[in-house]
Amino acid sequence: MAVRGLLFDFDGLIVDTETPSLASWQELYREHGHELPLEQWITLVGTIGAPFDPYAHLEELAGPLDRQAVLERRRNHELSLAEFEDLRPGVLEYLEEAERRGLRTAIVSSSSRQWIDRHLIRLERAEHFHAVVAANHDVARAKPAPTLYLEALDVLGLAPDEAIAFEDSPNGIKAAKAAGIFCVAVPNGVTAALGLDEADLVLDSLADVPLAELIERVL
Repeated sequence: MAVRGLLFDFDGLIVDTETPSLASWQELYREHGHELPLEQWITLVGTIGAPFDPYAHLEELAGPLDRQAVLERRRNHELSLAEFEDLRPGVLEYLEEAERRGLRTAIVSSSSRQWIDRHLIRLERAEHFHAVVAANHDVARAKPAPTLYLEALDVLGLAPDEAIAFEDSPNGIKAAKAAGIFCVAVPNGVTAALGLDEADLVLDSLADVPLAELIERVL
């Protein structure tokens, strides 16, 4: 086997957008005198269409709200926080080393292409990826289903054993493993307490292990 491609999750892995999202929901709940239940919130990480609806749950606790106004204010707060997020440690070094080695790279995400492009353009990093495969609000394609990873392999012309997937959540890990791909988990502040033991390898940070060393471990 030779490693020919790297497949990166986006939210929480390339850019920590999960912490701003969580913070915006926590603030909204506290404005109405309640706490966001983290054990239910974490089921939303890395996927879309999960059974828990934080807005519906808040209304159960606080009573009817002006949905459009409340969600718009929360979303604007999330966006304002996310604008300060840079690439997570080690990501740029991995992308630059991948380019030197001629490796194919892709983003594989349950988010929308619009959301991903927003941050890639802001950070001027779009040129680092050969493909972006996003769920684009299609629940059936979102992780933990392997669909997005299988699509990415096809787009890049890779076999499952020629790629490494990088994930930060159980939903993402399940998707990568179901597609037959070696999976490295790199948790963030939101997902660090989650069970990531289904991954083949768990790193505290990509900055801790150079890509060359990681590839040696995989091989």
